[in-house]
Amino acid sequence: MAADFSSTNQPAPRPVAGPRSGAEIRAAFLRFYEERGHRPMASASLVPEDPTVLLTIAGMLPFKPVFLGQQPRPAPRATSSQKCIRTNDIENVGRTARHQTFFEMLGNFSFADYFKEDAIKWAWQLSTEVFGLSANNLVVSVFREDDEAAEIWRSSVGVNPKRIIRMDEADNFWASGPTGPCGPCSEIYYDFKPELGDNNIDLEDDSRFIEFYNLVFMQYNRNAEGELTPLANRNIDTGMGLERMAQILQQVPNNYETDLIFPLIETAAELAGLNYSNLDAKAKTSLKVIGDHSRAITQLICDGVSASNLGRGYILRRLLRRVVRHGRLLGINKPFLTTMGEAAIALMAEAYPQLLERREAIIGELSREEERFLETLERGEKLMAEVLASEPSQITGEQAFELYDTYGFPLELTEEIAAEQGLKVDLAGFEQAMQAQRKRAKAAAVSIDLTLQGAIDQLAAAAIATTFTGYQSLERSSVVLALVVNGEPAQQATAGDRVQLLLDGTPFYGEGGGQVGDRGVLVGAAGSDLKVNIDAVSRNRGVFVHSGTVERGCLAVADGVVAQVDRLSRSRAQANHTATHLLQAALKQLVDPSIAQAGSLVDFERLRFDFHSPRAVTLEELEQIEVLINGWISEAHPLEVAEMAIEQAKAAGAVAMFGEKYGDLVRVVDVPGVSMELCGGTHVANTAELGAFKIIAESGVAAGIRRIEAVAGSALLPYLNQRDGVVKALGERFKVQPTEILERVALLQEELKATGKALAAAREELALVKAAALLNQAETVGDYQILVARLDGIGADGMQTAAQQLQEQLGDGAAVLLAGVPEPAKVTLVVAFGPELIKRGLQAGKFVGVVAKACGGGGGGRPNLAQAGGRDPGALPGALAAARLELLELLSA
Repeated sequence: MAADFSSTNQPAPRPVAGPRSGAEIRAAFLRFYEERGHRPMASASLVPEDPTVLLTIAGMLPFKPVFLGQQPRPAPRATSSQKCIRTNDIENVGRTARHQTFFEMLGNFSFADYFKEDAIKWAWQLSTEVFGLSANNLVVSVFREDDEAAEIWRSSVGVNPKRIIRMDEADNFWASGPTGPCGPCSEIYYDFKPELGDNNIDLEDDSRFIEFYNLVFMQYNRNAEGELTPLANRNIDTGMGLERMAQILQQVPNNYETDLIFPLIETAAELAGLNYSNLDAKAKTSLKVIGDHSRAITQLICDGVSASNLGRGYILRRLLRRVVRHGRLLGINKPFLTTMGEAAIALMAEAYPQLLERREAIIGELSREEERFLETLERGEKLMAEVLASEPSQITGEQAFELYDTYGFPLELTEEIAAEQGLKVDLAGFEQAMQAQRKRAKAAAVSIDLTLQGAIDQLAAAAIATTFTGYQSLERSSVVLALVVNGEPAQQATAGDRVQLLLDGTPFYGEGGGQVGDRGVLVGAAGSDLKVNIDAVSRNRGVFVHSGTVERGCLAVADGVVAQVDRLSRSRAQANHTATHLLQAALKQLVDPSIAQAGSLVDFERLRFDFHSPRAVTLEELEQIEVLINGWISEAHPLEVAEMAIEQAKAAGAVAMFGEKYGDLVRVVDVPGVSMELCGGTHVANTAELGAFKIIAESGVAAGIRRIEAVAGSALLPYLNQRDGVVKALGERFKVQPTEILERVALLQEELKATGKALAAAREELALVKAAALLNQAETVGDYQILVARLDGIGADGMQTAAQQLQEQLGDGAAVLLAGVPEPAKVTLVVAFGPELIKRGLQAGKFVGVVAKACGGGGGGRPNLAQAGGRDPGALPGALAAARLELLELLSA
């Protein structure tokens, strides 16, 4: 719990002058370090290049390859304000003063340049001189064994020794994993209550202290035995939480009430017709969740994440749904995500102008997902009705948690509905299920792992980047640098072995930019019978990994080989890749200029192009796209490929794939007057080489994302031959000409539809005939009529019609239960109650649910008419007998 600054005896020291707003704090930090030789770096995407993490969870993550020595340093010193997302403690958002999903980490980095003394002195100078914090309000921590850092704080900076706290490894020693770079940390804390003195300082007391600046001294390497050895090049990695510094300088009790988040809270409060200052803790928590999550979802969508049930998409969907759920708890019963999205864009656009560029995509995704979730909530309410239909003594914790976790149904709403039925929810059981999920989530949570896993990773990390000559030639003499056989490093491989290998240089294109890796062979020098079939080529930290099988001969490390790319496969891939560029240009010209690529796949048979679009591309537009692209092909445009500075490329109008990270020097593929893109793939020399272009499918693959599949070049002929074979076979089967197939199929469909209607009518008529024979089986119980009977071989619709008719014929006091086995291992049940039974409190939906449960199924419906199913026909006789006795007892009372 944060300190209450409104208390008269706990005033927060206020800087006389200096940055106060979030924007001013960010700018002051970056300016401070730029003046000290640090290169300002733009925030990287929330979607990292690092495959070991789903999202960017720390300010240092974009620099991980630099710290590992896998990439050259961008400069000796760098500084950035990095946007980050963490969701491992999502349940604490809004409940504590400082937990957030989205946050900004201000950082200064040294790559083998300055070290502890400069990092410590500058951190103190920034905190006290720029941000105006009093030394009386600051406490520092150091690793218990780091005498060097403690001495710098004491002697060089002048910190009171009582305010230098030594802490254990768990708190003040940073490690990327069990092995790899590591080192001690030193942290700066703000003390909200300095009047309590310097004795017995407990930095775990978060009502008094908040840590706002962490300095990591990366100076050791830890091996598998746990031994520490000094790094040849020592590094500095720091992080200052922007929101935490804003809380301190703006004198507010928590991060949410800073100008970085509070405007969003006010927007949500206004939508709910509430005044934040007058609310209880529960309502304030909901508003804080909405404020925090609104920033997160807006930035995630901006960086190209679409809601789904997997990976990053699942995180986005979960955050979206939490916003909607908390809005409903506050009484916002209308769609409001787009309003929150607009407010978040307006709040953050100055720092992140790409939000304005992606505004349409962000608002579209928010609107679609909210609509979809509102439908999900309705399904959850129906499932809740089914749970209640079984007349439980309480809602179990497992049931409540399933509704919450699987269907996004709020626990509060489950409790409210249960209370209306006189039931309670097993909250202890719910919390137990929640704790189990948290444990699973934390166990699965990914940290920043700088360690290397697997033999090929180890080899790739140790090797220099592979020289790629495949733009100029499809053949190259190379040397085998490393070899892995069946997952283990090896010195040689023989016929039949599955291998991965590194070469000093290669003509094989490594999978990247959506294009698959080349196929081909490795052969030995003259006189050697060696042949290795290469079926895949990937990239690992700039190193090309060739995968294949030794067909004959022996392959050994240091052998000379001749690498030969399969020419037909390469020509097909590059034709399809060039076609994707033409396709994107055509989509922008004919459908929507704002269309942006969301992914692609270029292989040897076809191409797949995903793009952001709120609607499907019409058949007419698809035809126009084909005509336009085939026109460009026939015009024989030569392709121009050049390397240039990225700023020069952007100024020239080159299109970059959103979310892709590019270096300072980029490769530009230009079809003059048609398309210009940043691309590292292989392409034809002239559009005429494509021959022709054909779209084969258009579909939706995710909310707001469409996909076009197409074929170009020499791969088009096999596709057309296959289609032609299908057409000929259909013509022969229907005994018509190819041009008459469509008409013949339409006629068959009409005939099938008419036959289906006639069959359904006959089944319904049969059900009614069979039902009429059941009337004499009805039993009289006072003023009521009960009919419980079987109707086998009748479908659900026919049985429902029969039950309704029987109930009407027997009168307002009739209870009808029909059941049957329409097919093996399937039970169908229908209950129809007359108005008089409903007046007595009986409900068909609840009643049928109990019967269905006895048959291994479930179901429900309206009070007067309900349907259910089961999977155990053998249990049906007993279930019907029990249901009859239950009705007799209920209506005899």
